[in-house]
Amino acid sequence: MTTGTKRNVLGVLVDATDYARATEAVVTAAHERRPLALTALAVHGVMTGVLDRAHNARLNSFDVVTPDGQPVRWALNLLHGAGLTDRVYGPELTLRVLARFADEGLPVYLYGSTEETLSRLVPALERKFPALKIAGVEASKFRSLQPGEDAEIADRIKASGARLVLVGLGCPRQEIFTYAMRPLLDMPLMAVGAAFDYHAGLLRNPPPWMQRAGLEWFWRLGLEPKRLWRRYVILNPAYLARLAAQKTGVWKAAPPPPATERLTTFDV
Repeated sequence: MTTGTKRNVLGVLVDATDYARATEAVVTAAHERRPLALTALAVHGVMTGVLDRAHNARLNSFDVVTPDGQPVRWALNLLHGAGLTDRVYGPELTLRVLARFADEGLPVYLYGSTEETLSRLVPALERKFPALKIAGVEASKFRSLQPGEDAEIADRIKASGARLVLVGLGCPRQEIFTYAMRPLLDMPLMAVGAAFDYHAGLLRNPPPWMQRAGLEWFWRLGLEPKRLWRRYVILNPAYLARLAAQKTGVWKAAPPPPATERLTTFDV
């Protein structure tokens, strides 16, 4: 694995890493023209693996899995003495990576979300990073892959000259897409979740004190209660219960081996 810092959190292998190391892993892979899969997991992302062993194996094959949420950082510190002082939040990591890519003249490809969101995201990124080269933009089709379409998508991305793909499809669709496309591309893919919506100005970040206290879920719940209530009301207590079970040894939380099989169908 790229960072050599994998730790078992409920059977999902998460990197005890920071912004600088995660950013460097992506930039190095881009320069070396090799594939790399990165995602940033909060509680919901970890629990998608806990509840689906096949998906857990896919997550465990990722080169970098950052602790997107404070509760995931706390778990790394509690279970493994990681000593992390900050999480590695997907939207913030995205900005740090894009800053490096702009400085080094490395083009990026944006995949996912809607045409409306992308139409706001692109000018927002260009204002923030005037030197950034956006090689291509492609909205989600919101459907399953058609035969041969994965190769067509990969060909479009490679033909654009991009050295990085930002994938904004939502959890777990974006992790599945990233896993499936990695063998077809010679560049890093970052599953960035809600970063597209945040940087397009469609979502507001919570106040810093709420982020530090691990209350971002409460903020998001207030913004989108109908869509997110099940995620937080059900999964947050389940996460804490399993974390306590792993810490006390009641549950071994054995990580499945990293997946290697090729996916023939997934959402695009």
